[in-house]
Amino acid sequence: MITVKAPGKLFIAGEYAVVEPGYPSVLVAVDRFVRVELTPSVGKGSIHSEQYGRQPLVWYRDARGIVLDHDMRPVDYILSSIETVEQYVSERAIAPRFYDLSVSSELDDVSGRKFGLGSSAAVTVATINALNQFYDLQLTPRQRYKLAMLATIAVSPHASGGDLAASTFGGWIAYSAPDRIQVLRLREAHGVAGAMDADWDGFSVRRLAPPSDLQLIVGWTGEPASTSRLVDDLRDRRWAEEIRYSDFLEQSRHDVEGLIASLDADDAEGVKRAIKGARRTLSQLDAAAKVGIETPALARLSDTAEAIGAAGKSSGAGGGDCGVVLASRDADLSGLLREWERSDIRHLALAVHPSEGGLDEQ
Repeated sequence: MITVKAPGKLFIAGEYAVVEPGYPSVLVAVDRFVRVELTPSVGKGSIHSEQYGRQPLVWYRDARGIVLDHDMRPVDYILSSIETVEQYVSERAIAPRFYDLSVSSELDDVSGRKFGLGSSAAVTVATINALNQFYDLQLTPRQRYKLAMLATIAVSPHASGGDLAASTFGGWIAYSAPDRIQVLRLREAHGVAGAMDADWDGFSVRRLAPPSDLQLIVGWTGEPASTSRLVDDLRDRRWAEEIRYSDFLEQSRHDVEGLIASLDADDAEGVKRAIKGARRTLSQLDAAAKVGIETPALARLSDTAEAIGAAGKSSGAGGGDCGVVLASRDADLSGLLREWERSDIRHLALAVHPSEGGLDEQ
């Protein structure tokens, strides 16, 4: 049996702008995980996951490729991961084999509500990691990220992939997304292996040192949010305000580059200023686009942070889910946490999952 895990993620800054190729963001991996267990099988395979109910999905191969038993096919990141790796295996002239997958997640609460920690990305990364071991592909971290990105944009073409990068590389990272249209065209023209070997316009990732004098505190509002819906809503609205959207992109770049520079310099006050600036920039975007990024609960989360000299903002697409706070390590958090409790904001005891391996060039 092969057992792997992939961490969840939190955006620190750069949300929405990161969907545009080359625009920077900062993310962290967190110490809650999706786990995938892989067991070899014969003649057919299966996928066990709570999202499918009690009965596993059974799959096999025919001339069309991967086929689900009873032709019941949900749009799903696990299946896309399998199909993408299977295409890569075929292109590398490796004999295909069958296997069973069992998926479990720590990225939701006991009632099944998701925390907004990137469960789709984590299950994609974990599935690809398991298949990498199963087929002994010996893929580098960057190659595994690229496979995960190819699998993801087959399901969600506008996905930035920042969550995939955080789950793949761990720790604090600076990330900018590739041109997904180019990536899809590369796959169509050259297959999965050819697309992985090519340079991707706009894509970059590098490690960042965590701020030594600041602690990361995470609050969950209990309100579910749909990243894809919120991003699509923005895309639907932005064209009527093209100049305003361009201004947002440049302001976001300014905020995130300031954050990265402050992290590189280990400048705690600079980090907090950049986080506050990123919150203001998202608020200005929301005022123009009216997609509901900072909910009242997220506003309380951030306001209580600023009241104790910390900096807070929504994380990810907003509209619910989590907010992040960066506070001095010696800050008295008791008042903040009491206010969160009164506001039905749940403090999540999360830590940053450390970096995994090197950032190779391929």
